Amino acid sequence: MKVEVINPHGFCAGVKSALAKVEDLRDVYCLHQLVHSEIVIGRLKERGFRFVETLEDVPEGSRVVFSAHGVSPAVREAAKRRSLDVIDATCPFVAKVHRAVADFAAKGLAVVVVGRRGHAEVEGIVGEAENVYVYPDLPEARRIGVVSQTTLNSDEVADIVAELSGKYEVETMAEVCYATKERQDAVRSFRGDALLVLGSPGSSNTRRLCEVAPCRAFMAATLDEIRAIDFSSVGVLGVTSGASTPESFFNDALSLLKYGIIGEISNKQTVSNIE
Repeated sequence: MKVEVINPHGFCAGVKSALAKVEDLRDVYCLHQLVHSEIVIGRLKERGFRFVETLEDVPEGSRVVFSAHGVSPAVREAAKRRSLDVIDATCPFVAKVHRAVADFAAKGLAVVVVGRRGHAEVEGIVGEAENVYVYPDLPEARRIGVVSQTTLNSDEVADIVAELSGKYEVETMAEVCYATKERQDAVRSFRGDALLVLGSPGSSNTRRLCEVAPCRAFMAATLDEIRAIDFSSVGVLGVTSGASTPESFFNDALSLLKYGIIGEISNKQTVSNIE
């Protein structure tokens, strides 16, 4: 079996930024998972991070980290009322989406969010203004603003925006972040037999990489999960990883594939260079 490394892979700029902001922190609270990676969360727990789902679980006056997925203005106000020392690790691209919602609302537009209801990023975006809907829920209006969760399938987002443009006058800032699109485009270009995506099933961008694969796709979050996969019929295996998957795990996985499952690893710059 030949193993083809698909680039880019691994940490995106937003994840790197979030981790840099908490690099020196110990014994703090974090609202939701900082990023969706069990490996990263495990390491942070070793440093005393306590992950909570509501601010009510954070003692008044304590230090709390807002995750890379962002929070609503109501959560920020609640943190002020509780005198919390906030470390804001919101991804800059997510923050851009929040600003777009606020701008649309200031124009008097209803806003439609293309995203997965219940996801931490979407919940924060929805709370940015009144009159915000999560697709497929739609407002009765003539003009709308449209934004999207940053980690979706880019083709899916484009299709939904086109659909909405046939029903409304649309102002849109609906697009996945550049790191998500770059990784999806690289996977779409792969021409091997199967794809192995390394990352957490709780990570939206990781799951989307499996969705856009032009071949069979496997997902694995641990080395044991890789060992359990039957690669016997795979001639060329592409390997990539989600935007919150540590490079250390990626390298361990490649070593396992090379020495544990017997493969030839070719580290190309892009999959378009596959011979």
